[in-house]
Amino acid sequence: MARNKTEILPVVPLRGRVVFPDTTLSFDVGRIISLTAVKNAADADSRLFICTQKNAELTEVTFDDLYSVGTVVQLKQITRLPANNIRITVQGLYRAAVRVIDFRDGAFSAEVDEVKPVHGEEALEEAYFRTAKNVMRDISMTESRISKDAVAALDKCGDPDEFVNIAAHNLNLKYETKQQILECERVIDRLRTIDKILNDELEISRLERKINSMVRQNIDKNQREYYLREQLKAIHTELGDDEEEKEEMERRVKAKGMPEEVEKKALKELSRMDKMQTSSPEYNVLRTYVDWLLDLPWSEKTTDTENLQDAVKILNDDHYGLEKIKERITEYLAVLKLTDGLNAPILCLVGPPGVGKTSIATSIARALGRKFVRMSLGGVKDESEIRGHRKTYIGAMPGRIINGIKQAESVNPVFLLDEIDKLSSDMRGDPASALLEVLDPAQNATFRDRYLEVPYDLSKVLFITTANGLEGIPRPLLDRMEVIELNGYTQEEKCEIAKRYLVPKKRAANGLKEGQIEFDDGALNAIISGYTMEAGVRNLERKIDAVCRKAAVKFAEGNDENVTVVKENLETFLGARRYEEDKSLGKDEIGAATGLAWTAVGGTTLTIEVSAMQGKGDILLTGKLGDVMKESARAAISYIRSNSASYGLESKVFENTDIHVHVPEGATPKDGPSAGITMATAILSAFTKKPVKKSVAMTGEITLRGKVLPIGGLKEKALAAYRIGVKNIIIPAENKKDLEDIPENIREKLNFIPVTDVDAVFKNAIKGL
Repeated sequence: MARNKTEILPVVPLRGRVVFPDTTLSFDVGRIISLTAVKNAADADSRLFICTQKNAELTEVTFDDLYSVGTVVQLKQITRLPANNIRITVQGLYRAAVRVIDFRDGAFSAEVDEVKPVHGEEALEEAYFRTAKNVMRDISMTESRISKDAVAALDKCGDPDEFVNIAAHNLNLKYETKQQILECERVIDRLRTIDKILNDELEISRLERKINSMVRQNIDKNQREYYLREQLKAIHTELGDDEEEKEEMERRVKAKGMPEEVEKKALKELSRMDKMQTSSPEYNVLRTYVDWLLDLPWSEKTTDTENLQDAVKILNDDHYGLEKIKERITEYLAVLKLTDGLNAPILCLVGPPGVGKTSIATSIARALGRKFVRMSLGGVKDESEIRGHRKTYIGAMPGRIINGIKQAESVNPVFLLDEIDKLSSDMRGDPASALLEVLDPAQNATFRDRYLEVPYDLSKVLFITTANGLEGIPRPLLDRMEVIELNGYTQEEKCEIAKRYLVPKKRAANGLKEGQIEFDDGALNAIISGYTMEAGVRNLERKIDAVCRKAAVKFAEGNDENVTVVKENLETFLGARRYEEDKSLGKDEIGAATGLAWTAVGGTTLTIEVSAMQGKGDILLTGKLGDVMKESARAAISYIRSNSASYGLESKVFENTDIHVHVPEGATPKDGPSAGITMATAILSAFTKKPVKKSVAMTGEITLRGKVLPIGGLKEKALAAYRIGVKNIIIPAENKKDLEDIPENIREKLNFIPVTDVDAVFKNAIKGL
């Protein structure tokens, strides 16, 4: 080969494509070796050496997998794409052959020599060149796959070598054939090859025109057949034996009671169907669409329960407790009865798993006398699940909202959107944003599903959503809903639920008759406290089911003796208890205080221990504490140090004392600010050597000024203190308003001590201070 200059350039291996000089090409780059090579070129003179892989399927290549002849190019444009990919546009400069190639710094680099075209007999070259240009002009007269711009560029080209490069670039050839043309050094051989290819392309264009002519003849034939069929239909109509369903569908549309806009749309689609062949795919699409309009309820509705007492009775029969939700539904029914046109509210039931959020929605539907539809939103990522697909798509259908309304066969069902906090989104859209129109009372009267293309009134639907927490619900969506929190059940409530609902249900499910197995209150309380740790009653139901199964085995074996489950024989059914009850301090202790904490499964107590040791003033915090809890401990220490004189402490004592704050059960993560006053009490007790009263538990956040700030979960925390027998509970004064949430029978047995600053905490909690 004729060689000229030598260069050392970064190398980009190309799969399934070949770059020629005198042409411009754009392609995507995603492999690390190629991205690195492009970066190296961009940092230098923007020149690359591009060569083609021998096997386009390979992802990772070596030197032997690349052709040795390629093209030196100039980078023209780099565009960033998703997933760290780029798209580059290059201008081919000249052919080059690899002299040496190696791998360095994450990319190929090659020393290449320019490959000059080798000219032969001038007259013969000119003859082939003219022949090729004449064939190209003939191709331009046909409907060829070569673009008009490429044909014009080739017609103007005066250099045979440049002509071959541009032609090979624009022709639809295998990359192996293009590589052979690129490697060919003699211009005369390159012209012979390209001349043969152009003649083949001309012949293919002629064949395509012939095929197109035959297709047009077939189309004319089909049109003639369609005309004859229309004539045949007219004859059938005149004879009175028209079998078409059009009139029947028109009658159904007019009798359906659709809104005017919807009826007009349905009749228009029927008119379009009348002009189509029944075998046409579009006919079936329109037929399915009209069927959907006919199947949907437009005016059908159920009559709401008129007697409020009947509705309240159903709610009370189905669920124990849950007074807030029962009160809210009663209010809704009362207003509906007085106004006879209230738009339905959007209720959001928020609470931990197992407290009855889904089942209360079923009871609401039963209490109102409405149909019930449930839609689980957990894991829904596609916006089309809510809005549907346009009917032009294959297999299109309405979204699950409209589908649910169709199942209900009523315009005013109770529609449960379960697990709304588990929604997610991806490239297919954001379902939460699509739900905004569904759950906005100002918009849902004209909800537009993409498939229906007409507004549908959702304002009569009573939407109920459920969630385990408010954190996962987008704020705009949350703003459109009325939130009702369902807290965890107390031990007394769980025991009552078990007696009223769970035991009879599981007794029947396991084939046992009433009287064959009985649970006393002691056994139920022992199951609740020793075998379950939850806010709801789901695990309690499983444990009762396990006991009933064991009893069923005894009866199946022929033992007719009735089974009575008591606390003493419970371990024979369920084994050893899994959870130990919380315990209060056994006696007044120095450096130990009882705190109250909220967890997802209810309230609990925790003992905070503080040890003051001779040292250098270091602070050690242990017990798997979160950042907020650690900050509370440091705030408590800082307050006591800054007010040490008030408590008879010398300031120097803190410089010579290490403080170790520990919260037992070190494997359990703990966080939150509400242990602030408990930590402060234990720390002051450790320094003053005065004991903390065992009869006092406390909760509250502390500030550096000694103020006590309000906390959450007071009901659950108070119940935890009640369980361990602590009667005196120190709470922030601002939480007095939350006392009404605590059951009255328990509230009367506890002594709540509201405080505004930690001095009041210390006086009530530390002996002799």
